[in-house]
Amino acid sequence: MIKNKNEIDQVIKKFIGKKGSLIPLLQEIQSIEKYLSKPMMRYVSEKTGIKIAQIYGVATFYTMFRLKPQGKHIIRVCQGTACHVSGANQILSRIKRDLNLEGENDTTEDKLFTVMEVACLGCCSLAPVIMINDDTHGNLKPDNISKILKKYN
Repeated sequence: MIKNKNEIDQVIKKFIGKKGSLIPLLQEIQSIEKYLSKPMMRYVSEKTGIKIAQIYGVATFYTMFRLKPQGKHIIRVCQGTACHVSGANQILSRIKRDLNLEGENDTTEDKLFTVMEVACLGCCSLAPVIMINDDTHGNLKPDNISKILKKYN
C-alpha cells in the first residue's frame, strides 16, 4: 500500500518521460516516504514504464537511498583512517551496545536511531567522530557515548 499516493503521483508526473530523471525522482520520493520500499519501487515501475530491475539497481547502487525504514535520528560513525586508528570501532561497539543493536540490525526497535558507518566525515582533527543528524561529536571515548545519546531521546 502506498501511503502518500497523491503526492507520489505528482512527483512521478513531474519526471515522467524526462531522460536521466530516475535519480531525482527516487530522491523526491524518498524525501516523502523516508525510504524506498519494494512496493514503492514496483509502483514507480508501473507508473513510469522503467523496469523494476533498473530502479532497484539504482536504489541499491547509490548509498543515499535507503531500502528500509530509518530512525528519527541518524548516527553516522566515521571509519576514515584517522577515526579508525583513534578507536572508531570501540565507539561503534559502544553505540550498538547502548542502543541494543545486535548483528546486522542498524535501527532501534522504537525507530528512534539508525546507525551507519561512513567512509569519512571530514573532521580528522576531531577523530574519532560521529554525527547525529547534523551535530558533530568528536574526540570521543566510549564512555562519552551514553551521555551523548541521552540528548536525543
